[in-house]
Amino acid sequence: MRRLRRVAELSMLATVLLIAPVLAQQAFELSPAGVKTLAPAGAIKPTGTWNLGTRAGDFVFVAGMRGIDPKTNTLVQGDEARVVQAFLNMKLIAESEGATLKDAVRLVVYVTDMFRFRPLVNKAQEQLWGKGPYPPRTIVEVHRLNQDDIVEVEGTFYAPLKK
Repeated sequence: MRRLRRVAELSMLATVLLIAPVLAQQAFELSPAGVKTLAPAGAIKPTGTWNLGTRAGDFVFVAGMRGIDPKTNTLVQGDEARVVQAFLNMKLIAESEGATLKDAVRLVVYVTDMFRFRPLVNKAQEQLWGKGPYPPRTIVEVHRLNQDDIVEVEGTFYAPLKK
């Protein structure tokens, strides 16, 4: 009888130890109002006090993404490749919640030189969205970006929760 009780106790302890990390992750991801923090596999790793994105109801908000290779967490070489990578990083976060680029309801793009980089942003959008329609976009020239990068893109996506 004591042996059976001990086996049951060890089994329960093993179950708790296996489930605890999952429960802790879920508790971390949801705010009291149900806002979910996003950190999908294959995404870049945030370096600081920010998250890649959040889901609030039917909307997915993606933080400013730059041209960082998620495999190395370093900037991609080449201006055009870096702009495309910024959009691909944003796309990955949106897709992790069931949205596509066509579900973008707003984009904000920051560039350090409007004359040089706006054409590359337009080209990247044509490449990724095809012939359109394109989402509403604001593009802003800024003096400087983190790591002296050339572009940062953030997006808001509509992705209705499945009921």
